[in-house]
Amino acid sequence: MNEQTLKQHFLAQLDATGLVAILRGIRPNEVRAIGTTLYKTGFRLIEIPLNSPNPLRSIEHLVAELPPDTLVGAGTVMTPTQVANVHAAGGRLIVMPHSDPQVIRAAADANLIVLPGVATPTEAFAALAAGATSLKAFPAELLTPTIVKAWRAVLPHDIRLLPVGGITPDKLQAYLEAGASGFGLGGALYRPGDTAEKVRQNAQAFMSKWQQVRK
Repeated sequence: MNEQTLKQHFLAQLDATGLVAILRGIRPNEVRAIGTTLYKTGFRLIEIPLNSPNPLRSIEHLVAELPPDTLVGAGTVMTPTQVANVHAAGGRLIVMPHSDPQVIRAAADANLIVLPGVATPTEAFAALAAGATSLKAFPAELLTPTIVKAWRAVLPHDIRLLPVGGITPDKLQAYLEAGASGFGLGGALYRPGDTAEKVRQNAQAFMSKWQQVRK
């Protein structure tokens, strides 16, 4: 899949499903079952944070296990070397907590989808200039729907903006009404030790709310 096709695929999946699963702390021996559960619930975007146990192996497992319409990648990506490692493991999605232009460019140069974390309009525009595909508004606990609405007034209309941090199903509607495009879901979706059934219940709650508020 070339760069333009991958970007179009990412944007189509994001617009349709809206939710990025963040599986922080997951282990390789449980990632297949939980990844399959997420896929069956409607998730098509999954990230394994690099501060999880053996995250590259988990990425490899998910890439091998899930259908090709799923975009698997890494979160908490901090350096260009980590970008290369994720790419080698089959990951196509790079999610960052910050907006280091060197990391953004490394991902863009590798034709990967990259979502840097930004907390101000200055960071947002700098990240876009460096090659960001979309923007992760982080931490969402501080970036309220009112702030997202103000950002949306100045950001390019085609740029997707995803609040991440403390997102629960009841928060989706206010952010969407303010101009959010989707969400990254952490502890309210998955916590280390959660069973596949627990994740299914959490995922269904999120997906049901997404479908309800997007109608």
